[in-house]
Formats: sequence, structure tokens, C-alpha cells
Amino acid sequence: MTDVRRTDAVLLLVAVVWGSSYLSAQTATFALSVLSVLFARYALSALTCLGLVAARRGPRRWTRDELRAGLPLGVTQAAVLVVETYGVAHTSAANAGLIISLTIVLTPLLDRSRGALPPSYFAAAGVCVLAVGLLMSGSGFHTPRLGDLLMLAAAVIRAGHVALVGRLTGGRAVRPLQLTTVQALVGTCLFLPGAANDLPVLSRAGLATWTQLVYLALFCSVFAFLAQTWAVQRTSASRASLLLGTEPVWAVAAGIALGGERYGMLTVLGAALLVAGTYWGQSVERADRRRRMESRDRLVTTRPPEKDLACPSTTPTSA
Repeated sequence: MTDVRRTDAVLLLVAVVWGSSYLSAQTATFALSVLSVLFARYALSALTCLGLVAARRGPRRWTRDELRAGLPLGVTQAAVLVVETYGVAHTSAANAGLIISLTIVLTPLLDRSRGALPPSYFAAAGVCVLAVGLLMSGSGFHTPRLGDLLMLAAAVIRAGHVALVGRLTGGRAVRPLQLTTVQALVGTCLFLPGAANDLPVLSRAGLATWTQLVYLALFCSVFAFLAQTWAVQRTSASRASLLLGTEPVWAVAAGIALGGERYGMLTVLGAALLVAGTYWGQSVERADRRRRMESRDRLVTTRPPEKDLACPSTTPTSA
């Protein structure tokens, strides 16, 4: 297998894992409370990350930038997962994976550092809004389900979280493993008080439930984040986003194949529109960013050299 295909395979595996995480979270919440599921997921992730940090060579201490970024990002990430997990407990796994993919379209809208977006981007966002309306309608138009509304809120919060990641880590020497560890520790501390009363129930959970928890922690959290970071460093951002953008497709596949979910024509149409809208918006944003970078580079190369004011002029001056 060539390096390109190996990298593509890793990114596609990350998308499959993330797509299946909604069904795993939904299954776990059948046996445990949402806060217990989140505490177990974060605690297992934190223990794994701490073990990886201890096993790695080189400096193990956290830098000031990693702590400054990790603490607030741990809070926002916990907010994403608590709303997302409550949402997936009240809707289908496929709907959850599709609606959360709105993050791709919402993130540039919340990222103030990138400037104004072209009109075609808002057209793509409009297609996504229409698609979400169809997904929420299910087999017919009715009042939106609580789970769908929670997933919509989770998509907004996650978009804010992604924008905050760029703001707090851009231009700073932040190691992904150390940053992930800080966020996992923050989440563990945040969810421990809410899950404390359910710890006896958690300790008596069956093998199937613990399998789901371990899968969410080790594969959907630790492995997915580190594998994504490893792969993105070895390919283009466009290629990575294209492969990772297949996550909602795998969410639907897991919901139908493993969860036994069934959908009407409105839901199928909404799913198709949402996937198409997110890809369209992603491509418009990527092309606009490339155009901005090329314009900036041309401006730099065509700018006339500035005169050196420190050097005396050789032109004779009048007395």
C-alpha cells in the first residue's frame, strides 16, 4: 500500500468510527444515564492519554500554551458532547450524524478571522437548512423532535468549539496528545459530580455496555483524534476534508445496518440534500480561502520595495 492510500485509509477509518459513534452512544444510554456515559467516556480517554504521554519519549510536561488552550477547549468540548449525547438519546442515530454535519457549514460563519463569505456559500447553507427541516419531519411534517433540536444545538456549539480551537492554537506550539489529555481531564472533572450517584450502576453494567463505552473512549475519542492529526499532516487539507466529510454517510449506514432504522422518502431526500449542501458549502469556502491567499501573495510580490530611511540619500540636496 502506498503512503497516499495508507493515509486515505486512515482518514476514511476515522470517518467510519465517528459515523458509528452515534449508534454506540445511543445504545449506551439505553442502559446508563447520559452523564454516566459521558463520565465513563472521558475517564477512559483520560487514563489512555495519560498512559500514552508517560510512554512517549521527550518532554512530558504541559506547556503554558497547552494548558491555556486545553482548559477552555475542554469546557466547550464537554458542552458539545453533553448536548449531542442527550440529542442522540431522543432521535435516530442516522439523524444525529446527519444534523451534526452542519458543523462544516456553520464553522466558517462563526469564524470571524476569515472575513466575509461569498453569496454562494449562503445558498449552500440554505440547502442545508431545508435538508434539516426534511430530516426533522420524519415520515410527515410535524413538530420537530426534541432530539433533532438538541443535535442542531450541538452542531452550533461544535462549530463554535472548532472556531475556538483555531483561535487558541493558531501559531502556537501545541502538541495534539497533550491538548487531548487536558481536554479529557477537564471533561472527567466536569461530569464526575453529575455521575457520582450512578457510579454503582456503572460498575454493575454488563459487558455489552462496557464494550460501547470502551469503543466511544478509545476509538471515537483518542484514536480518531490522533489518527486524524497524523493523517492531515501527510495529505492536503482538501483531500482530508473530503474523506472526513463522509461521516454522515457512515452514520446512516450504521443506523440502517446495525440499528435497524427505517426512513421515509422525506428523510431520504433530506439526507441527500444535507450531504450535498455540506459538500457544496465546504468547496465554496475552500475555493474562497484559496483565492484570498493567492491575492495576498500577489500583493506581497508586487509591492514596491520600501526606501531605507536609515541610509543617507545620494541625491544632492539644496542648501
